[in-house]
Amino acid sequence: MPFPDEVVGPLAVVDYRPQWPLEFEQLARQLRAAMGGVPVDTDHVGCTSVPGPAVKDCIDVQIRVPSIDEARDVALLSAIGFRCRPEPWNRAEVSGGIACRKLVFAPPVGARPCNVHLRESAGPNARYALLFRDCLRAHEPARRAWGAFKQRLAASVPTCSTTGRSR
Repeated sequence: MPFPDEVVGPLAVVDYRPQWPLEFEQLARQLRAAMGGVPVDTDHVGCTSVPGPAVKDCIDVQIRVPSIDEARDVALLSAIGFRCRPEPWNRAEVSGGIACRKLVFAPPVGARPCNVHLRESAGPNARYALLFRDCLRAHEPARRAWGAFKQRLAASVPTCSTTGRSR
């Protein structure tokens, strides 16, 4: 379940907004500062990182770390208001048949909708997020199809949160 402040009613799909990369950079700077020297890198992933398709207005940030230390990572991001998602799916994901560790954080209350995906840099799930983004950027038919899928999905969901697992 989303946090109570994340429930906003019908899922809105919006046209691509050129300010999304700048908003990602602002979030990435804030997250890198909070985590000190821990991250290997921060990446703009998810659909707001792909010019073109209409998607939900939620910035996805991937933070790649050498290894996940849940106590350390939750403490560092909680200190600036980010909330570790409580859902059962938020500790692992399978990518290429391999179970990978991860943590996903919701934004501070009242902040810009975003998902912060913390993944181990050597994990296939971190690479998959980058490959998915790069595939959509490079292939216009895939981009069009993904945008159409997002619109159909939004139309089929009567209410939902501003964040979640969708790309």
